[in-house]
Amino acid sequence: MIRIGPSGNSDAFYASGRKHTYQEAEFLHSLGLNAFEYSFGRGVSMSDDTASKIKSEFSKYDIAISAHAPYYTNFANPDPEMIKKSISYVLQSISAVNRMGGERVVVHPAACGKVTRAEAVAETKRNLVLLGEAVDGIDYGFKVCLETMGKLNQIGTVEEVVDFCLIHKDFYPCFDFGHINSYMRGGLKGKDDYKRILDYTIDKLGFEKASNMHVHFSKIQYGDKGEIRHLTFEDTEYGPEYGPLAELFDEYKMSPYIVCESNGTMSDDALAMKNMHKSIYKG
Repeated sequence: MIRIGPSGNSDAFYASGRKHTYQEAEFLHSLGLNAFEYSFGRGVSMSDDTASKIKSEFSKYDIAISAHAPYYTNFANPDPEMIKKSISYVLQSISAVNRMGGERVVVHPAACGKVTRAEAVAETKRNLVLLGEAVDGIDYGFKVCLETMGKLNQIGTVEEVVDFCLIHKDFYPCFDFGHINSYMRGGLKGKDDYKRILDYTIDKLGFEKASNMHVHFSKIQYGDKGEIRHLTFEDTEYGPEYGPLAELFDEYKMSPYIVCESNGTMSDDALAMKNMHKSIYKG
């Protein structure tokens, strides 16, 4: 099954008079959406009572929930103490999303810092091995979804992320196609561009892991250094367009978990994305 929903509470959610994340489940169900991403971007903090209430409501309405780990994870950092902190942020996020009834955690891989890209990628791979060792002791289902990044000084191209996902069985790609398009400065122009990414991923990771990829999607303004800011589907200048990717997911019979990250209109645009699929509940 393809899961589609927003990242965070949209403008439409608040306009409906709702205020709390646990109310998101009924709201999304009323729209016909079935996924949601909770952000721990600035730190993992949630009481057991809040997590329990979210879990109960999301289970009631069959809404899957994922989480984004703190934005400041950096597995290219040369300081072992900072790597321990990044690993801790991921472990905290896995625990928190489990308490909410989910299993997916999105993680920013790294940034280049003051070293070359090749050196940063090599350091990232070494430290992701340590993350893999740290998660081996977890006795419940989870997926660490390593995200493609949108700025040129960040680590996380399609090829880099796919390579990182070979490190551990529970590492899955999170393809942020807005980021990919920004990094390429408008390189996602049509169905063939998406097809190359999907075919490459299936070839390297196998169909099961590729099919269950995590997806972030939004239109994003970009410049010479890559990503600038998230936009809405109303934008006609920057892209990328979701339609060709929806066609491929249907044709390949894949089952991705898709999160819309539009600026404020994420539930509206997620619904538009759902409507682009011909076989949304047959994947």
